[in-house]
Amino acid sequence: MLLADMGAEVIKVEPPGEGDPLRKVGVVVEGLSWYFAQFNRNKKSITLDLYTDDGKDILARLIARADVLLENYRPGVLARMTFDEARLRELNPALVVCSISGYGSTGPHADRPAFDFIAQAMSGFMSVNGRAGEEPMRAAMPISDLVAGLYGAFGVACALNSRREGRARGQRVESSLVNGLISMLAYLSARYLATGQLPPRTGNEHPIVAPYGLYHAADGEVAIAPGTDDVVRRLVRALEIGPMLERPEFATYEQRLQHRDAVNALVAERIRANTVDHWIEHLNGAGVPCGRVADLRAVFSDPQVLAQEMVLEVEHPGHGPVRMTGFPVKLSATPCRVRLPAPDLGAHTEEVLRDLGLADQIAQLRARRII
Repeated sequence: MLLADMGAEVIKVEPPGEGDPLRKVGVVVEGLSWYFAQFNRNKKSITLDLYTDDGKDILARLIARADVLLENYRPGVLARMTFDEARLRELNPALVVCSISGYGSTGPHADRPAFDFIAQAMSGFMSVNGRAGEEPMRAAMPISDLVAGLYGAFGVACALNSRREGRARGQRVESSLVNGLISMLAYLSARYLATGQLPPRTGNEHPIVAPYGLYHAADGEVAIAPGTDDVVRRLVRALEIGPMLERPEFATYEQRLQHRDAVNALVAERIRANTVDHWIEHLNGAGVPCGRVADLRAVFSDPQVLAQEMVLEVEHPGHGPVRMTGFPVKLSATPCRVRLPAPDLGAHTEEVLRDLGLADQIAQLRARRII
């Protein structure tokens, strides 16, 4: 989707009959999964039975003219389908092959099946989420899938740039669910690798910053994140508790961490004295990052979100308008846009086969259920 949004022609190869299982996942309105519609915009769909020789021959023709082949089979499956590294290079020496898997192509777990929840567990990601004394907690969204896709698209862009500059012809790009989340552990992994100490679960508090977290105002919750010592000082001045920093147990960054509960108690007492709207205006005005805890109803009606065009309405022939999230990356000269709605299953099969010079075989291939 990311590559397609930025202008690539993406041909999605699906099995005849049912197609991508995601077509039936999530909220389905008049036969269309809006989840599928969101992640398959700007793509073309062809159906192809890759268990048949004719299906593999058509895929080989596609590969021969493609810039990129992206696949997310378990390692070795593509080779067993006769598309090993040697054959791919023979078909297209300049091909960039992007493989997205659970664990990567090497190591003792490479052949294991993978799923987002398992990747969140095995990457250490779950172990640092949640509150102290409670069970580890997953992220609500399928974050390992999304991160692996981001890294896959980034790797493809780098590989294509290397090819353009003549530093490489074709190459393989690998991204995995577990590796992607491990790379996101940030200061948590740095702490462990430096000290050997496991980071505690701190819920909405920050393991290396205090004060920090969710505070209860008179009518709701406010998220406050003073990430540096200077911003902490702005916060305490705005809350009119400046003398707090004169106390020896609160004077330095390290001492505030040691007395986190006491620091948070002082901040929480002041926040309770006024409303969410008051603190959002007052603290942001003082240069302290803060915000309300918005549910999705609030998010998708937020003037800032709408100004950033992070809600799109796309007309789907036969299904009407579909609302979906917008483009997170803004390009000034080549802006992302929805050129194609998510395709019906096999909607572009005949178009693609004609481009491959197979127009006279379409009827026969369809009769034999190859397409």
